[in-house]
Amino acid sequence: MKLRKMTSAGMMDCKKALEEAEGDFNKAIGIIREKGKLVAAKRADRETSEGAVKARMAGGKAILVCLGCETDFVSRNADFQDLANAIADVAIANCPADLEGLKACKMADGYTVAEAVEAQTGKTGEKHVLAYYAIVEAPFVAQYIHTLNGKLGALVGFNKEVPEELAKGIVMQVASMNPVSISPDDCPAEVLENEKKVAIEKTKEEQVQKAVDAALKKAGINPAHVDSEDHIESNTAKGWITPEQADKAREIIKTVGAEKAANLPAQMIENIANGRVQKFLKENTLTEQEYQMADDKKTVAQALAAADKDAKIVAFKRFSLND
Repeated sequence: MKLRKMTSAGMMDCKKALEEAEGDFNKAIGIIREKGKLVAAKRADRETSEGAVKARMAGGKAILVCLGCETDFVSRNADFQDLANAIADVAIANCPADLEGLKACKMADGYTVAEAVEAQTGKTGEKHVLAYYAIVEAPFVAQYIHTLNGKLGALVGFNKEVPEELAKGIVMQVASMNPVSISPDDCPAEVLENEKKVAIEKTKEEQVQKAVDAALKKAGINPAHVDSEDHIESNTAKGWITPEQADKAREIIKTVGAEKAANLPAQMIENIANGRVQKFLKENTLTEQEYQMADDKKTVAQALAAADKDAKIVAFKRFSLND
């Protein structure tokens, strides 16, 4: 029982470790730790899609941490939840800079966080991993953990205190809407670049398809009947289009499509793509999103300004095991 309290290992594991160590408690602890390492190595390639997300706040600082595991059964276990809570307490007490720093922090029993996670792996026989850690420092911070499953959490930092209901609404907005940045101005360049590429390709495909559809209709062929080779073959077999129409459709798709693709107006493509990027920014940056807690279509920025014109969002963090 003494060894079990010291290590949180199972009773039989403690008994076997003491027998192997011939009653030496320090040696027995080492044996239990080694078992955890062996189990962790064997389970290294397993997916950890379950777990617990925890948040803590203290003195203008807030942390978000996730302890991951393989199954919902283990994640709901009291020992697992206790460990996740203990790691969150260590995180807010030490406020390390990053995940590796948190792993090196000491727990109450002298284990590092990394060793405690490893020991829990040995205890359950299931892979455990410190999946996420983030810290937000701001004059005022709001936190949210999804209470139904505990696998989604968010933090939002403000430059000053804002009404509690509004702060709660905005942090829930982050959790539910998963924005890519606070505003369009701080959207990561790689995100914008990727969205622009996708928008350009999509616009080109649409313009080519419009030209092909127009040519098909002019030839008396329903575009919906020939929108793929499988459809062409099945609709020919059904008698909805003749073999001659099928061949004609293939020719139009090939020739008209190639001609249109080679002669797309660059400026028009650019303008349409830019419009799509702007739409993306409105839907995916926090301040530009429609505020979900309002009935009047206000954006988050407008809702915040209505409460306090000087209030600003300065940071946010979000993590979900389901993403």
